[in-house]
Amino acid sequence: QVQLVESGGGLVQPGGSLRLSCAASRISWGISTMGWYRQALGKQRELVARITTGGSTSYADSVKGRFTISRDNAKNTVYLQMNSLKPEDTAVYHCNVITSGPVYWGQGTQVTVSS
Repeated sequence: QVQLVESGGGLVQPGGSLRLSCAASRISWGISTMGWYRQALGKQRELVARITTGGSTSYADSVKGRFTISRDNAKNTVYLQMNSLKPEDTAVYHCNVITSGPVYWGQGTQVTVSS
């Protein structure tokens, strides 16, 4: 059974930092793009950042310059370094893995930015 294990969420003050991790295992298909989406309460899920196998990245305008996505292909793991966090970054963050077969989603990790 495919597993996407997310970690790193939590409560942080405005201006603080968090690092999210998502480790994918038991995936039989070839993995291409990995990414992070978020869903705030009462809002639609939105793309935060994604990274291709070759390392090309894209970001939502709202996080450019503050968030950095990276991946370790050998470990099938994607990271999201989040700096200068704002209250509006509060959401459940979901890992997303696109393969040559199915698309997989993590269960989500809560990020709360509050003083």
